[in-house]
Amino acid sequence: MDPISAVRALAALAQESRLAIYRLLVQAGPAGLVAGQLGEALGIPAATLSFHLKTLAHSGLVSHRQEGRYARYSADFTAMHALIDYLSANCCGADRSVCLPCEPSIVKEIPA
Repeated sequence: MDPISAVRALAALAQESRLAIYRLLVQAGPAGLVAGQLGEALGIPAATLSFHLKTLAHSGLVSHRQEGRYARYSADFTAMHALIDYLSANCCGADRSVCLPCEPSIVKEIPA
């Protein structure tokens, strides 16, 4: 990942509603969610949700596909891992023992 793409992705996530949307899409896995499900789950009005989804899609972190009348959104896991790799490249300099992979904490619910 290049620095410009990393900044674009981080900027997209640097807003509370977009971060909540993204975390919900990550939780949903590759199947993703229909826009209406996202709005309902997070209590975000359709117009506002559309704006946030467009920003996330432009960042490359989210993709969408049409299913008839509905748009299904999903997290782009390749882009997510590329961002994580970019952020953790050269972690701790020569002491790689500090940067060993760890299990993510389990989040029971995603706050709105």
